[in-house]
Amino acid sequence: MIQIVQGNNHRLADAEIHVVIDVIRAFTVAHYAFIQGAQRIILAGSLEEAFRFKRDHPDHLLAGEIKGLPIPGFDLDNSPARITQANLAGKTLIQKTTNGVEATLNSLNAKQVFVTGFSNAATTASWIKSRIPSASPEPRLHLVASHPTGDDDLACAEYIAGILRGDGSPTAAQTLERIRGSEAAAKFFDPGQPAFLPEDMEFCLRERSTGFVMKVVTRGGIPVIEREEVN
Repeated sequence: MIQIVQGNNHRLADAEIHVVIDVIRAFTVAHYAFIQGAQRIILAGSLEEAFRFKRDHPDHLLAGEIKGLPIPGFDLDNSPARITQANLAGKTLIQKTTNGVEATLNSLNAKQVFVTGFSNAATTASWIKSRIPSASPEPRLHLVASHPTGDDDLACAEYIAGILRGDGSPTAAQTLERIRGSEAAAKFFDPGQPAFLPEDMEFCLRERSTGFVMKVVTRGGIPVIEREEVN
């Protein structure tokens, strides 16, 4: 049973799988961080927790945003365009964001938890579909569109649901049209808001078949995103 849930502050029933979606931009950033060689991404529930992790591990890199804007004292912001310019080989990131990270921390009560943006949505959906048990009863699966009101994450959730159902509806093209026309995307195309790079949308709107999914595991009581190879 596939259920789509919208928002970052929720109480979900226990499930086989939770997929948390943040297209613009947290989990697009995470996807490209792994492409750039990052080893893992620690999810921080607060700024205080993020800075504490950094004090304990000075070699880790702080990455994230508040209301979409860079956080003073962080090493990296929430820009996928900028993350592609960073050498992250072997690095651990500490991520704190408004929607994606918060939603994930509220979605840990599943046997498996994955995160994705649109860039890795098809790979993630196909990987999950190949491993969903066929036996009855049908396993419970939640798709969490982390933006509380945004159509970008909701469109991506519906796209993933279509792949899981096998009906291919909506299509990738229809999904991209909704993401591009969403309120969350508008500020990246607004010259009056230079803090939001239009280049970021190029990465958020591009599917990349990179041969891995992003799985959330708990290490020593700390939620961490790790890449899991699918090939």
